[in-house]
Amino acid sequence: QVQLVESGGGQVQPGGSLRLSCAASGRTLDDYAIGWFRQAPGKEHEGVAVITDFNTYIADSVKDRFSISRGNDKNTIYLQMNVLKPDDTGIYYCAAVPRSNWSWLRRFFRATYSYWGQGTQVTVSS
Repeated sequence: QVQLVESGGGQVQPGGSLRLSCAASGRTLDDYAIGWFRQAPGKEHEGVAVITDFNTYIADSVKDRFSISRGNDKNTIYLQMNVLKPDDTGIYYCAAVPRSNWSWLRRFFRATYSYWGQGTQVTVSS
């Protein structure tokens, strides 16, 4: 089992940056794939980024602006967001799934992930 807590959200002007953190407890994330999802008002959940043991995957909608990485403690996953736009506004969630249940084809599907955090609000506005 793993528990996830997101932090780092807030309000930022267009063009600014934020760094979100996903902290895990209960066990390490070595055997898990971690995904970041977001939900804007009136829209469905959207997969943003995924990290596995060896690879990272960034959604086309945020490619070249967002990146995902693992912290030195190996129990924290970061989502670095640069050149933020108003359309990036939403609640950002991190999610985890045992590596054995993860597949590249379904990497951006909500149903792939078993454990979810409570989310952190990101607001991009002038």
